[in-house]
Amino acid sequence: MSESSGAAYSAAAYNSTVGIQAETVHNSNVYFVHPDASPQEKYRVGVRLLEDGIPSRAREMISDAIAHGFHNAEVRFHWVLATLSARTYHDLSAEEVQRLQYVSGLVRTYAEDDWKEALRVTFDLLGALGTASGETGPVLKQLQDLPSRQRNAILRHLDLILTGGLKDELWAETLERAATERFGNDRVRRVWAYFEPDPIGARVALPRPRSAAAAAAAAALPVRVALFVLSSVILGALAWIANPAQAVVEALAALVAGRTAARYGLLWWGRNPRPDFMVEAGAQQPHHPAPAEDGFTKRVHSRFDHYFSVRTPYGFTPEAWLAHTTDIRNGLAAEIADLYRESRIGVERVAWLIRHLAEETRNRHNNGTLFEQHHQGRAPAKAKVMTVVALAVLGAAALSGLGTAVSGTVPPGPLWAVLALLGAAWSGHAAAHLWLEVRREGHRVARETREYQEELAARQHAYQRWKALLDATRPSEREMETWLTCDKTSFVDEALRHHRLTWRDLITHAILVAPASSYRRGRVRGGPWRYSHYVIRLFLFTRDGIREISSEFNFSDATRKNEQRSNYRFDALSSVQVTENIDVGYDLELVLTNGPARKIRVKDADAHQLAQDESAQEISEISLSAAGFTHTFRILEGIAADGKGWIERRNPDDSPIFRVAD
Repeated sequence: MSESSGAAYSAAAYNSTVGIQAETVHNSNVYFVHPDASPQEKYRVGVRLLEDGIPSRAREMISDAIAHGFHNAEVRFHWVLATLSARTYHDLSAEEVQRLQYVSGLVRTYAEDDWKEALRVTFDLLGALGTASGETGPVLKQLQDLPSRQRNAILRHLDLILTGGLKDELWAETLERAATERFGNDRVRRVWAYFEPDPIGARVALPRPRSAAAAAAAAALPVRVALFVLSSVILGALAWIANPAQAVVEALAALVAGRTAARYGLLWWGRNPRPDFMVEAGAQQPHHPAPAEDGFTKRVHSRFDHYFSVRTPYGFTPEAWLAHTTDIRNGLAAEIADLYRESRIGVERVAWLIRHLAEETRNRHNNGTLFEQHHQGRAPAKAKVMTVVALAVLGAAALSGLGTAVSGTVPPGPLWAVLALLGAAWSGHAAAHLWLEVRREGHRVARETREYQEELAARQHAYQRWKALLDATRPSEREMETWLTCDKTSFVDEALRHHRLTWRDLITHAILVAPASSYRRGRVRGGPWRYSHYVIRLFLFTRDGIREISSEFNFSDATRKNEQRSNYRFDALSSVQVTENIDVGYDLELVLTNGPARKIRVKDADAHQLAQDESAQEISEISLSAAGFTHTFRILEGIAADGKGWIERRNPDDSPIFRVAD
């Protein structure tokens, strides 16, 4: 931390490079209204925008509602707050000043209620600016008597308007409220969820359809079976003619042996070989094989490596577990990359699924089922023995039948018996092969369908758990804005106490909120970007010059680091420039007479993160306004142009005065 009375500063701190770690846009419709929406609905959205720190759009929505005939004391009150929020008198256009004066004259026409009183007190506060502190007692008493909802709204949105002695009188209450709300609603445990992307739904590789080979086998099977039956009947008939009793015994033995061979042979040869369950699960015929240099695939593999290394079973080091599950991870990563690549999503949206698969693999290892299906694919030893014995008995019965038929018939009977045996053997072998192919494929389809349904159900359950956790944990826009406002209030108070200044000593102040050097960011559709790490830069303008204080904030717990202070005279600020690049963002450049130019990144580019119904210019303006850029730039630009003459040009006596007529 450095401090100087001139224009010295640490250039490295200001010319930092911003790096995005992750970003997300929540698909929310809280700020969108149908073009045919009623004025009441537009007003409600406008109030929501105001409370969430987007006064520029709030002015538009509430003004639209008023233009369509919906106005009363409550509507006018929120319109006044939206007009003055994050602005000073000098930020108002001539038309806005005239409208404020017009509204101040309407107060008397509204019915008496809390909203009318709040509107009256707002204009009385504006009228009391610049008066001696002893004369502000009555209006402060009126403010204190307002319900907390209206009073807190006035104090928050008139932050830049209320200055001098009047602000001093109200500052203690503002600080007390900020201290109460700063860590309210379990901030520390919930902020992380705001920057988590909306997860994409569960997917599983579809079972492979029946193969062409199996279809061909099913078509050819009836012919082979017919030939086998015909050959067997001929051989049996010849044996019956020769010795009926022996032929019956041989036929029964062949039938029993054939049935036994079919039953146990199906267990042995009727299943697909399964070298490894998890490898096969991850390599179910990708529809579009991933390119070797595919960036999404690389990120998926990296996430699998990460989650497998932090979710290890007992007794494994991360390195050992990664080595033990190399094939498993590669197979699962290939599956996930293939399933989600076409959606053009970031890997963050499937991180929940990768994490679930890592946990599932660990749990399967812990309960001893990691390679269970691999062992299930092996034929039992009993099946092999029974199949061999049954085939041997079947062969013996066939040869015995041949002997019976040959010995008891006259030519050409023996020749027919031999041909029948050969035909039965050939067609029987072919029929068995085709039948096993059909049954093998049917078993595979049934198994993969069952596994698909089970895995899909498990992944859907994991998805619902994760989504429910995010929905329950994710802070609202109002909470995020409240916490940030409290951080800024606390930061301003520390700066005032450090420099031993009061609000009476200030001409005005400005707060610029910018992304830190590395951050995660998120927003709802139609809202400004919010960051996990901020740089809050405060400018205090006094008659002696400018005091600039900056500090990096971790938004989750409001901890600070890298605080810097710099003091310089009005005439030391020689120019202020803004650099806009659609692919980079907004940079504010301050040029001092005795130092190099300082570039301050105000906002990163966001065009690639816009929804179809969002305007790039509108979202940019919203984010810049929320960052305090518009107000800060106008002040610095005025100082760069006029030097110390800027003070006289901002003489508070020239500010318009609003008073409600009795």
